Amino acid sequence: MTRCPAHQDRHPSLAIRALEDERILLHCFAGCSVNSVMSALGLRVSDLFPPRPSDHPPERRPWPAEDVLCAKAFEALIAAAAIENVARGEALSTEDRDRALLAAERLHDAAVLGATL
Repeated sequence: MTRCPAHQDRHPSLAIRALEDERILLHCFAGCSVNSVMSALGLRVSDLFPPRPSDHPPERRPWPAEDVLCAKAFEALIAAAAIENVARGEALSTEDRDRALLAAERLHDAAVLGATL
């Protein structure tokens, strides 16, 4: 943990981890994007990854990881809102109940898919 260079950090909020395959993971718990952290350091995001052999095409992923995390966070927010309403004793409308169940299903599917990668 260290202070994040992308914002005025008073307390360490930037986690940095080196993986066995030489990739570097960064996460700012204050919400700075990897791009803004790397830019503040004068580096590129590609600097977080070891060089690839030129005879292998780059791995293609269907969605950027940041987009996937944002989608999961949104589904968690939907589920949390429904839980809060139920905890206050409010009945959910059919539409709200169906949306909460869809959020739970999407979060479950994401967890199952993540476990297979």
